[in-house]
Amino acid sequence: VLGTRVGARPPDVAALGVAERNILLGGLLTEPGVRGADVACLCLHGGTGEDGTLQHLLEVAGVPYTGSSPLGSGLAMDKDVSKRLFLRSGVPTAAWRMWPPEPDGPAIDADLVARELGWPVVVKPSKQGSTVGLSVVEGPAGLNGAIAEAARHDDEVMLETFVPGRELTVGILGDTALAVGEIIPQHALFDYECKYTPGMSEEIFPADIPETLAWEVQRLGLLAHRALKLAGYSRVDFRLTPDGGLFCLEVNTLPGMTATSLMPQSAAAVGIGFPELCERICELGRANHARSIDVNLDGTGR
Repeated sequence: VLGTRVGARPPDVAALGVAERNILLGGLLTEPGVRGADVACLCLHGGTGEDGTLQHLLEVAGVPYTGSSPLGSGLAMDKDVSKRLFLRSGVPTAAWRMWPPEPDGPAIDADLVARELGWPVVVKPSKQGSTVGLSVVEGPAGLNGAIAEAARHDDEVMLETFVPGRELTVGILGDTALAVGEIIPQHALFDYECKYTPGMSEEIFPADIPETLAWEVQRLGLLAHRALKLAGYSRVDFRLTPDGGLFCLEVNTLPGMTATSLMPQSAAAVGIGFPELCERICELGRANHARSIDVNLDGTGR
C-alpha cells in the first residue's frame, strides 16, 4: 500500500509517516476490500500500523483484524511502559533510563550512565521497531550523538544496559508458547540490516539449549505476552547471558510473517505449517472481534 520495499537500510521514518497519514485519512477504511473483509491481516512494522492506531480505526469500522488490541499494541510499542510491566510480572529485563529525564530526576549524562547502566550502553527510540535509530555506545564520547540520532525518530529515548550473550526468541500463538529459537547475526546485534538482508543471520529452531532452559524461555515469554495484554500472536525476544541469565528485550506484536520469518519457524518446529499458522492467526482475530462485540453489547464478555 505504501509503495515501499524493505531494504538493507532503515526507511525514511518521517516520509513513511506522511504516507501513512495520507492513506488513513484518505479513506482506506471505506475501501470495499477493507470494510467487507472477513478479517484484515496486518503485516506491518512500526508506526501507526503497529502502535494501536490502525487497530483502533479497524475496531471503529467493525472490521476484524489479526493481532492485538489497540491497548496491547500501544503498550508493547512503548519500550519504557513495556519494561515496567515486565518487572511487575516477574519478567527480568535490563536496567534502563529515559531521556529526557523526569523534571525532578537526575541529568542523563556520562556519569549517570557509568554509575547506573555501565558501558557499553544501548541507546534507542522508545517507540520504534526494527532497531531503527539504535546505537551501541562504548563510552562517553559517543553518548550525545547517539541520543540525538535516536531523538530523530521519537520524542523519548531509552538508554539501556547492554546485555551480552545469545539471542533467543519464542513465538506465542493464542495462549501457547511455540518453539524457542536462536538468532546468530553477522553483527554484534540483530540490527536492521541483519533482520532484512538474506544471509546476514542464522536462525536455529529449536535452539540448541537445555530443555529446562527452553521451558523457562517459554514461561517468561507467556508472562511478557500477558503482561502487555496481547492477543492472537506475538514474538518475544530474549538475551541469554554467559552465566545463564535471561533478560527480555521486547515483544513484537506483529512479527514478520513471510514463510521464512522467525514466527513461522517457531511454529514449524512444533509441527504447525505456514498455511495452518496463517489460518489460526486469522481465526484468533475473528474470535477476538466476536468477543469484543459481546462485551460492547451487554458487558458480560460471554
